[in-house]
Amino acid sequence: MTNANQISDQHAAGHDELPTNERDPILRWLHRIMRLAAYVLAIALVFVILVGVIRVLHTIYLNLIQPPYFLIPDIIKTFGAFLAVLIAYEIFSNIRLYIRSDVFPMKLVVATAIMAIARKIIILDMAEYSALDLVGMGVIVVGLGITYWLISLADRDAAAKEQPPVAASTLLPGSKTEENTN
Repeated sequence: MTNANQISDQHAAGHDELPTNERDPILRWLHRIMRLAAYVLAIALVFVILVGVIRVLHTIYLNLIQPPYFLIPDIIKTFGAFLAVLIAYEIFSNIRLYIRSDVFPMKLVVATAIMAIARKIIILDMAEYSALDLVGMGVIVVGLGITYWLISLADRDAAAKEQPPVAASTLLPGSKTEENTN
């Protein structure tokens, strides 16, 4: 089954989270405002990403032209800046996917959270955090890893049954799914 077919199957199964063809005129109007807000966020995030890329390139350039030449003295902070731009790009991907399909991309959101916590751990200054803080970060990493694994299992099971991938709307109480709309 192709990705386009999966998206159309999601719409047919009632998985639109913000349908613009809602019967209630107030909800339809509010859904349109929320979709417009998603477009505005996407545009703003592109600007943030471009500024982030320019700042990373500028920092690298300044480090390369100053003595000692061709060395980046604080490589960990530079990696942190790279990862911050990549996280912003992942958030943009979340928004883009949401705009295209009206389905909240849970797996991508969890992957973005994993990348964000990984960035925090990579640039971590051990002197600033207590042992309890580090245990807390470890629990977050394990929890996100388990969540990602469970979503992957659900997606694999859905693919085996030739159903659309699991979306947030199928897991939220009171959401419209094929089972509870028939």
